[in-house]
Amino acid sequence: MFGKNKDNDASSAAENASANAAEKQSNNDISAPPLKPFSKKGSHAPGKNAGGAFRPEIPRRFMEIPGSPKHSKHMLSLDDEANRLTIGRNICLSGEITACEKLVVNGRVEATLTDAHTIEVSPSGYFKGSADVMEAEISGKFEGTLVAKDLLTIHKEGKVDGSVRYGRIVIEAGGEISGDMASLDDSGDASDSASGTDGSS
Repeated sequence: MFGKNKDNDASSAAENASANAAEKQSNNDISAPPLKPFSKKGSHAPGKNAGGAFRPEIPRRFMEIPGSPKHSKHMLSLDDEANRLTIGRNICLSGEITACEKLVVNGRVEATLTDAHTIEVSPSGYFKGSADVMEAEISGKFEGTLVAKDLLTIHKEGKVDGSVRYGRIVIEAGGEISGDMASLDDSGDASDSASGTDGSS
């Protein structure tokens, strides 16, 4: 009689152990499978803390701090495309050009140029009108009134015809200038004049 109880206790203990093992195995089956090292992006559900993670693909906005120095968008170099107006070889332009740091003329322009720093007339360019600038580089043809407060450079193929005022002048061999020409002194007045000057002579 006692032997049967011992056998029953042993068999129930074995059944309990196997039930516990089966329960542990079923609990392991419920959990998520381990992540594969090279799984495709987005194939696994994001974790609970994914919302606070840094995501570099989202652009960030930068706020200006009050009292800090502001970055000026107007502080650009003369060679910057935002400050330069280039007239193409096949373009004809007429009118008034203002607030242009550098004007590059490859085509034909009949205009008044004010509030500019530099005018550059290329060998294929033609400018007719008036220009009041700090520096002028003429490799093509200029007709009209030209005031270069700092430096006027006439390259070997350049031709200037009209009223010219300059702070300093450089005329390469082959460059031509004709008309009323005078240098500017410190007060901005014309000091001496000459006409019909040719850089080739």
